[in-house]
Amino acid sequence: MLLEKRKKFMLVFLIGGSVLAISLTFYFYQVFFVANTLVESDKPYLLKIPSNSVYKNVVDKLYEERVINDALSFSFVAKVLGYQDGVKPGLYQIEPKMNNLQLVRMLRSGQQTPVRVTFNTVRTQEDLAEKISVNLEVSKEQFLELLQDSVYIRKFGFEEETVMSMFIPNTYEFWWDTSAAELFERMHKEYQSFWTEARSQKAQDLGLSKEEVSTLASIVQAESQKSDERPKIAGVYLNRLRIGMPLQADPTLVFAAGDFSIKRLTAKQMAIDSPYNTYKYAGLPPGPINLPDINSLDAVLNPEKHNYLYFCAKEDFSGYHSFAVGYEEHLSNARRYQRALNAANIY
Repeated sequence: MLLEKRKKFMLVFLIGGSVLAISLTFYFYQVFFVANTLVESDKPYLLKIPSNSVYKNVVDKLYEERVINDALSFSFVAKVLGYQDGVKPGLYQIEPKMNNLQLVRMLRSGQQTPVRVTFNTVRTQEDLAEKISVNLEVSKEQFLELLQDSVYIRKFGFEEETVMSMFIPNTYEFWWDTSAAELFERMHKEYQSFWTEARSQKAQDLGLSKEEVSTLASIVQAESQKSDERPKIAGVYLNRLRIGMPLQADPTLVFAAGDFSIKRLTAKQMAIDSPYNTYKYAGLPPGPINLPDINSLDAVLNPEKHNYLYFCAKEDFSGYHSFAVGYEEHLSNARRYQRALNAANIY
């Protein structure tokens, strides 16, 4: 009788234990492997984890933004895998129907999604700081502070007037939490990559430093939006430099005036006493007047060879220019353009 009771007890214990084991196994399977992200969506979610974030910041945001369906199960897996004490900042792309194990592993490993940064048509340091930081954690102010730090930029071989030449307009990939210093260092590496041995030799053959190439390229770019015409314009300015003739580049006066809305120069702008006034001072100005793109830089490095010393915008407002060897011919071209400006009420 006692034996039979023991057998029954063991049977009940085994059955109960089996049920409990199955239940626990099923529970752990659900916690680790059942979809828990964006269960009602088919679009990914970009999670930004700022620097110095703690686990509570992450889980609260995931739950409040309805990225995860069950915060308790996510927290359990995060605890088991040690993520609660190892939060990594960055930008993470969370796909629909990810399970807790996949999500925690991605966040714990710091497997970020890169950010594409594009900057062009930049005129000032403020413009650059805004465009280069717009999709990154670093603020415009943080980057601008480094850009205007004379001691810091000299470590890279630049001065306040020339530092803009270090930034080559293009599209780059960064981690979202890239710091201002890391961003600066990456741009310096890109600058070094751009200046290949071939480009450096071309600059040397022209008698220009890399910074001077950037300065001249910025003027060429401001003169024409027509990429096919830029080598010809570059040739004009190089001809002037060669004979010691002032560049007399209108865009440098616009830069000196600090008013980029100017469409027609007056005697007031011509009289500005600034090293950027290339009517008053011969040679190149101290630094770029904008951020020249690769096309403009290569236009200077590969100028068209000719005898032109003058050019003037065409009166048809096509964006192209009329070129002249002599001053009389240039005056004739200029008068036609000025009549067109007057007719269009541009003063």
